Amino acid sequence: MNIWVFAEISGGKLDRTALELVTKARALGEVTAIVLGSSAEAQAGLLGEYGVKKILAQSDKVFEEYLAEPAAEVLGTLVEQHKPDLLLIAATYDGRDVAARLNVRLNSGIITDAAEIQFEGGKLKAVVPAFGATILVDVTLETNTTKLVLVRPKAFAAEKVAGGTPAQVEKISVAIPERAKRARIVENVVQASDGPSLEEASIVVSGGRGLKEAANFELLKQLATQLNAAAGATRAVVDAGWVPYSFQVGQTGKTVKPNVYFAFGISGAIQHTVGMKGAKYIIAINKDADAPIFKFADLGIVGDALKIIPALTEELKKRKH
Repeated sequence: MNIWVFAEISGGKLDRTALELVTKARALGEVTAIVLGSSAEAQAGLLGEYGVKKILAQSDKVFEEYLAEPAAEVLGTLVEQHKPDLLLIAATYDGRDVAARLNVRLNSGIITDAAEIQFEGGKLKAVVPAFGATILVDVTLETNTTKLVLVRPKAFAAEKVAGGTPAQVEKISVAIPERAKRARIVENVVQASDGPSLEEASIVVSGGRGLKEAANFELLKQLATQLNAAAGATRAVVDAGWVPYSFQVGQTGKTVKPNVYFAFGISGAIQHTVGMKGAKYIIAINKDADAPIFKFADLGIVGDALKIIPALTEELKKRKH
């Protein structure tokens, strides 16, 4: 099988989702990564560490200056020319936009939000979580053309190969028509963060409505600092304006898979748990002994989060000293 991966670049660096996708792709067949952006060719070394043998690279600032359309134009042209068996795209904000445009251009059909992918008898089958991940649906894409699959972030672990060598770079130059330069990026705003990013943190400390008010989120951030953890939040907290959207974990937020996930004052609504139940260990603290979050927890504490958080923070400070 000829498997292609759209290896997305974000802020001049390869997005983590690209490494997740190529890890899965190499188990399905021969992997080619498509890399677009001014730093495209510089990604050969890193992609090679994850088993990619070849990349098609177009180094051009146009991909950083305009939204989605230039990337979709290049991918569409390449797919039409080379007809790979499968193209994997990460379900990021940009990835979803690119995939939608490709689907229209190629008229190929698309599987979205896939959590697992495999070939059975030459047919592609994907597992797609539905209804807030309460059920898993097997989806088969019946098409003789290139199959498009949008893969949810964190669906696969990014794993290096032993003795990986830099991927072979094939420079490409697909012309970008003016009609693909309609939505220009005028500003990129990067929110400052004192600790690890939410997606990459090995420990995540999240808070919900049980923290009662925005000011109490500072207690959570202090605990996160002591644990070298990232702070997260539920949708209700974000909608209330307590913290920015970048903190949101859940179906309409970020998917995280840390080693340890602390859920303080979080009831356990499906909207939230779908984004964090893949954590290795879940520790839940809630005053309501019947809160749904305890069904997911490896350790559950029935108690007041606003008393437990500062007590735990102080204990960690003592142990550090």
